[in-house]
Amino acid sequence: MLIKKAKIVKVNTIKLKKGDKVRVIAGKDKGQEGKILKVLPRRNAVIVERVNFVKKHMRARSVQEQGGIVEKEAPILISKVAIVCPKCNQTARVKYTTIESGAKVRVCSKCSEMIDE
Repeated sequence: MLIKKAKIVKVNTIKLKKGDKVRVIAGKDKGQEGKILKVLPRRNAVIVERVNFVKKHMRARSVQEQGGIVEKEAPILISKVAIVCPKCNQTARVKYTTIESGAKVRVCSKCSEMIDE
């Protein structure tokens, strides 16, 4: 009897959060902007609204529900998106700093303004 081991997935620290405004920097949707709808840390991916649309063929599950072709957003790799700073409106990397109250906040690398409010 052969027992398979569980596959361990290394999760990198993700500096993006749900609700962040991001710009796609590579791929077929390069240049488009949108809000993050969902973060998928195990896949190192995010789902961005109105970006990376795919067509999915859905079967009707019941008599009332109709089947057909549905367009929806698909995950896109984190390495292909960059956060847009709300203050300077440029794509930037994210740094972490601590403020006087001891809280750890995200900071824009270009203008040094806080991203978190």
